[in-house]
Amino acid sequence: MKNFKRDEYIYLIEQSYFENVTLEKIDQILDCFTDECLITIRHGDNPLRIFTKNPSSDEMHLRDFYDHLCGYFDAWFGNFTHYIDADNDKCACTFTVELTPKKDSDYLGADVQTLNNCNFLLIWMARLRK
Repeated sequence: MKNFKRDEYIYLIEQSYFENVTLEKIDQILDCFTDECLITIRHGDNPLRIFTKNPSSDEMHLRDFYDHLCGYFDAWFGNFTHYIDADNDKCACTFTVELTPKKDSDYLGADVQTLNNCNFLLIWMARLRK
């Protein structure tokens, strides 16, 4: 498979992945990931959470993460900065996410959360390659 150009990585990250998260298209989100993917989430001093498509006993299914996110919040993503190593199919991006609790959410009483995030990616979007 060919290595992507910078603009192709950015398209995959911002359009194929984050846009589908914003649109709550969970099946399309999951299609961005290989069967071997491993998602590790570090959030403040909360316990480490691990998600995968094929979870072991100490991991959760990747769908659980997106069901929760899309079920309880409207998400917006922006202010991206991309760091791309195309030769090694690796990239990272920093971005802002705003999470607005949905009307029927358990989090309705909470304020909008604005988070500064960073994702490190070994191109997990292999299925989208041409």
